[in-house]
Amino acid sequence: MNNPLISVITATFNSASTVTDTLNSVRDQDYKHIEHIIVDGVSTDNTLEIIRKFMHVKKCVSEKDKGIYDAMNKGIDLSKGDVIGILNSDDFYNHNKVLSTVAAAFEDETVEAVYGDLQYVHPLNTTKVTRTWKSGVFRKENFYYGWMPPHPTFFLRKSIYEKHGKFNTTLRTAADYELMLRILLKYGAKAKYIPQVLVKMRAGGVSNASVKNRIIANNEDRMAWKINGLKPYIFTLTLKPIRKISQFIIR
Repeated sequence: MNNPLISVITATFNSASTVTDTLNSVRDQDYKHIEHIIVDGVSTDNTLEIIRKFMHVKKCVSEKDKGIYDAMNKGIDLSKGDVIGILNSDDFYNHNKVLSTVAAAFEDETVEAVYGDLQYVHPLNTTKVTRTWKSGVFRKENFYYGWMPPHPTFFLRKSIYEKHGKFNTTLRTAADYELMLRILLKYGAKAKYIPQVLVKMRAGGVSNASVKNRIIANNEDRMAWKINGLKPYIFTLTLKPIRKISQFIIR
């Protein structure tokens, strides 16, 4: 597939303090065959005013939703792209050739998913890297050892969403994990790894905000396996958070 249309979906809610970086990083891509779709949860700050200044945005809807994964599903339904990527409103692309690199990977008609590496940055100083998530080449068995690709770097053909489903909104924190588990492990989609940092993400996150939230996240991770009829090893879900330790060593 030459020159695929890439739909980038961004869910926003009171994102005025960060969304400009997100919008700039999409607008400044050297690959122009894209549509940027914003799904807003009725922001009460000036998020929508900021978005209106960016003429590259193809669609922007603002309405009540049932959470971020519901908003992502709405964006998928609105999209016309051959390939879909999710870029959260506090994330941004690492350089202006990210989407052209992704598009080149999808020129191989057998490739159904593409992902790369991710860096966490300080929320107030985005030049300061706090963690680096190096994904590595995809092997199905890696999921059993706590592996997953970073979802902000994950691009998927729309036809795969249509065939195997979107985000499971019954999950609060693990819907991205469940989606990738379902697509890559259960259904065996062919994935290609791009060995470079594609996305920078401001440090933070609901699932790691407290011990209580980590326990909730672990239970949801377990549910992600169960609802797909898959059985992890006894140590799989213990290894998943432990694998993050190395991310603080790599810079």
